[in-house]
Formats: sequence, C-alpha cells, structure tokens
Amino acid sequence: MNAIDVHGLVKRYGDKTVVNDVSMTVRKGEIVGFLGPNGSGKTTTIRIMCGLLTPDEGHGTVLGYDLRREGLLIKREVGYMTQRFSFYEDLTIAENLAFVARLYKLSPVKDYVDRTLADLGLSSRRNQLAGTLSGGWKQRLALAACIMHKPKLLMLDEPTAGVDPKARRDFWDEIHYLAGDGLTVLVSTHYMDEAERCHRISYISYGTMLATGTVDEVVRDAGLTTYLVDGPKLERLAKELRDRPGVEQVAPFGASLHVVGSDEALLKSSLADLSTREGVSVRRGETSLEDVFIQFMAKSKDNMQ
Repeated sequence: MNAIDVHGLVKRYGDKTVVNDVSMTVRKGEIVGFLGPNGSGKTTTIRIMCGLLTPDEGHGTVLGYDLRREGLLIKREVGYMTQRFSFYEDLTIAENLAFVARLYKLSPVKDYVDRTLADLGLSSRRNQLAGTLSGGWKQRLALAACIMHKPKLLMLDEPTAGVDPKARRDFWDEIHYLAGDGLTVLVSTHYMDEAERCHRISYISYGTMLATGTVDEVVRDAGLTTYLVDGPKLERLAKELRDRPGVEQVAPFGASLHVVGSDEALLKSSLADLSTREGVSVRRGETSLEDVFIQFMAKSKDNMQ
C-alpha cells in the first residue's frame, strides 16, 4: 500500500494558484526528496498532505485515510517537522517533549519522554533550555518531538537548513535508520547531497510537478549534455561561452567550467574551437542533479508574478 497517493491537488489563494494539479505517490518505508525553488509550493503541498490544509481540487489518501474527509486521523499518524524551530525556548528539552506527549495523550508521559530522550541521545541535555541549543541540537529536539508518538509517516520541511555538515549527516543517518524500521519519509530540501540520499525525488516548480523518479532517472530524463572545460582565465572564458549557441548553463566548479546544454550536437559544435587554444581542454562530463535543478528553475515562471 502507498503511504501517500494523491492526485490533481490544487490550492489557490485569491487569484494565485500555489499548487497546480500536483500528483504524488510514496511507498511505505520509502524516503522521497521533495525539491524545488523557494516559493514553489512545497510547504503548501506538505501541509495539504498532513491534513492541515484542504485542497481546492484533487483527491487521494494519506496512510489510507481520505485527504478531504479524514484530516484529523491523518494528523494523528503523521510527524510534521516545520521549517522554523517551533518549540518553547524558555522550557527545557524534557518540558517541551512532555508538552507534546500530553497533546498526543501519551501515557505515562515520563516514560515516553525518557525513552525519546535516550533514543536520540538527548538524555544528558534534558534540563537544558531549548532556546540555548545550537542549530543541530534544536533539529534533534524537533525530530524527537515528531517521532515520539510513533508516526507511520514523517514529513520534514527543510529540516537541515542552517546546521553544520556533521549534524546534517547524523540527521540523515537517523532518517535512514527510522525508514529501515518501516517509517515513510517525505523531506523537502535544497541540498543536492541530501536529495541523492533519497530513494526517489520529486521536483516541483512554482506549483507544478515537473519530474519524479530516482536521481538517475531524473538526470537521464532531463536530456542534458555536460562538458568540462579546463584552462587559464576561466572567468573570461565563462563570459564568452554564455553567448554561444547551445550553451544554456556555464558554472565554475573548482578549476573547471561546467558547460551544459540540451542540444548535444549544437553544444559540441560551439565548443569545438576551444581545444585549439593554448592550455584549454574540453572533455565530456557527467550531468549532475544540480545541473538539472538549475535547468528546471531557468525554464519555470514564478506563479506569484
């Protein structure tokens, strides 16, 4: 059974359509990355699937519950981690978790709090005020609160924004551990390395779903060709290449330029003369997920304009 199975979701605010005919399926135990630029409709889509918002159009089920009629039942079975830290900063970690436990009518409260603190390595900080935590520890507290009631589906909205690389890696290790126990995870992110740790990804741009599949499938289906250009004075060369036929992206990566286009023959022809220049070399490269992400953004129109 699919944990998420929704079709044709539409959400409007006034004359602006922020979610436009979005469909998505997520299998039980799967980790799906939800990608897209800021303002693309990711958060609104997640809130619809959490039962927090009612779509203007569309239908489907989340954890077997009807999206329109059984929102309260969905809320009880979902753990939702928002973009912003949303706990009481003048309460301790344990007090915040106790508050959440009472919201979900978990009993005995102390047992649930103690177990959750231990599971996520927070026991030694149980009496620390939430407002004094670093970004990584705030993230861990938020995750603890999300999973304390043993949800079947975890929805994470840019959960690792502003935390250091080690905290991000530790967080993702924990997500994979939870998924291994059967928890389903939908996570929105802007980090390409995080997207590559997902089983599948879905890309939404300004309310419209543009692509879904494994990372390899999305990169393949984008139909892009990438060349790597090495040589001196790459800044000047990048400026020159942007105006050439078939060149749709030029970006420096270390000591090389990534040159990307969707017409392979035209791109190859436009770069052919570079190999005759002293010190300049051109070689075929692999198209990255970031290349695809940038291409999608370039071709999309902001639906709020």
